[in-house]
Amino acid sequence: MRVRLTEIALFLACLPLAALATDGVQIDTPVGGWRKGSDEGAHFMQEVNYPASSVNSAADQANTARIAGQITATPKDASKPARLIVNGISMPLKVQEDGSFDRPFVFPSGSNSVEVRNAEGTAKHRVQFYNRGSGETAAKLRVVLSWDSDNTDLDLHVVTPDGGHIWYGDRSAANGGALDVDVTTGFGPEMFASPTPLSGEYLVYVNYFGGGSSSDEEGVETPEQILTTAQVTVISQEGTANEKQESFIVPMRATGELTMVKRFSYP
Repeated sequence: MRVRLTEIALFLACLPLAALATDGVQIDTPVGGWRKGSDEGAHFMQEVNYPASSVNSAADQANTARIAGQITATPKDASKPARLIVNGISMPLKVQEDGSFDRPFVFPSGSNSVEVRNAEGTAKHRVQFYNRGSGETAAKLRVVLSWDSDNTDLDLHVVTPDGGHIWYGDRSAANGGALDVDVTTGFGPEMFASPTPLSGEYLVYVNYFGGGSSSDEEGVETPEQILTTAQVTVISQEGTANEKQESFIVPMRATGELTMVKRFSYP
């Protein structure tokens, strides 16, 4: 009994610290626990409005296929994004001026975790849940591109075994692979996914499409060359006992640069 009372006392003593850890970050969806997915409103591809786009959910996006909430922990530094960590994959999370965020994400069946941290890393909130799939087409192969500078445009290109080329100019292919969005405003992420990946060799490229710009006293804009570091993560057999994740860091130095990041075979 003495041991149990000690354990309870330690647990109660830690409660204020746990509260502080989540203070300033709120996740509205997904919620923790056991939940059933739905293929209604589980949109993967986002409508892109050029010349600029950031990642956000469609108006009718299902709550079981989105990550939404708000970061109230200030100050917010637009040049430093918040962090989103989904099932161990860390990626930047750009928030709106009011601190809100809302992005689509179709989760695999089984156990999932979502964590959001503010830009300074001083506040975070984590949700663990079990997703019982119900018709949604979760990815078995996913390639995620993100980068570390604002107002820059990097593009993800994936060549599939049948010669298909998925990129911002052609974001879906007959083989089932698709690119979710073309992010032109910095950080990403851009995400290729396939629920029924073809067997064979895949090629992953990153293109430095353009950097930021600055204005002189007369308002004339001139392009700036920004060194940016890309991170590419390849997740294969997602949601299975054979799931494998690999991440690669790629420095991108010059506008127009095209780099082959990874050649791999699936499965």
